[in-house]
Amino acid sequence: MKVRTRSSAIIGTICLVASLALTTASADEPAAARQTAQITLRQVATAKNPTAGAAGPGGRLWVAERAGTVRVLGDKGGLGKPVLDISAETTTDGERGLLGIAFDRKHAHFYISFTNLEGTSTVDEFAVRKGRIQPHTRRTVLTQTQPYANHNGGDIKIGPDGYLYIALGDGGSGGDPHGNGQNLGTLLGKLLRIDPRGGTPYAIPADNPFVNTPGAKGEIWSYGLRNPWRFSFDAGTGDLLIGDVGQNDWEEIDWAPASSRGGENYGWGQMEGTHPFRGGTEPVNHVPPVHEYDRSNFGCSVTGGYVYRGKAIPALRGQYVFSDYCDGTIRSLEMKNGKVTAVNDLGVNGGEIISFAQDRNGELYVFTIGGSLSRIDAA
Repeated sequence: MKVRTRSSAIIGTICLVASLALTTASADEPAAARQTAQITLRQVATAKNPTAGAAGPGGRLWVAERAGTVRVLGDKGGLGKPVLDISAETTTDGERGLLGIAFDRKHAHFYISFTNLEGTSTVDEFAVRKGRIQPHTRRTVLTQTQPYANHNGGDIKIGPDGYLYIALGDGGSGGDPHGNGQNLGTLLGKLLRIDPRGGTPYAIPADNPFVNTPGAKGEIWSYGLRNPWRFSFDAGTGDLLIGDVGQNDWEEIDWAPASSRGGENYGWGQMEGTHPFRGGTEPVNHVPPVHEYDRSNFGCSVTGGYVYRGKAIPALRGQYVFSDYCDGTIRSLEMKNGKVTAVNDLGVNGGEIISFAQDRNGELYVFTIGGSLSRIDAA
């Protein structure tokens, strides 16, 4: 998420995303755009500043709206009345709000990620019974104070291992003034991995990479992130992909294989993509992005998406679908063994794309800040 400045992330009244411009298969020279799949966007609903979606009970898509409501997409389209409303507990100031939702694998627990009225990043849990949230079971799992009103991150996902992953930005302002990205003593600028049901309020998995590192936070799975604006796990392979918003020049997509044991350092705030930031030195353990693009060509804020695993568009299967908030073109990466082999322009512009969602069948949805919810269909 970011504000429309060259150092933050989102534009306009909502101020929400992070930056990404369509890159190329090579960091140095744009690859020729290719079109391997023919797609179209079919609008299925309208929301108020949608920020995240998750496949819920009965296979229905649950949609988070930034001001604090959650609504469910009906079988015939359209969103129902709110099934959850925390609008009195959050704010849309800066890049704040309800930023992420997730279900555990049995749809027995529902998680929300939001910034409270003080701006503190908060993850709460609710029990779910017969497809309904049980408000009386609500409890706070994790909190993290934020020094500024931008770069909250806020995306959450249940990983293939059943643990809860939480993305947090570097704390905001610009240029990572507190050095949080490389500091293992803070949760800011990190991807976290916790067991929300394993302790009070949660447990740290024993195999997390920094559990035994003096001075490091055991919750950290990977670090060196500026403002991870949407991450996902490939439903086919378990691989992790992160769209991380850049500072001034470069947008990036990071990747880790399902076999990873964590600990990846994605470089911020010493690196912006594959480039030293403000004279910084590349860390010896830097894991460069699998894809980056130069904002001078297009875009301003990457919107990370998903690897397509649906059946409606066979030519798109296995490709990572993403966009950029400012550019709006839907693109995809073809990858092999952790390397990008092609970058494709899918020939559709969705406008100010703030987020993607994936339903239980692997089909993908596109959310715009203006409120449209559209499914990616075959043209």
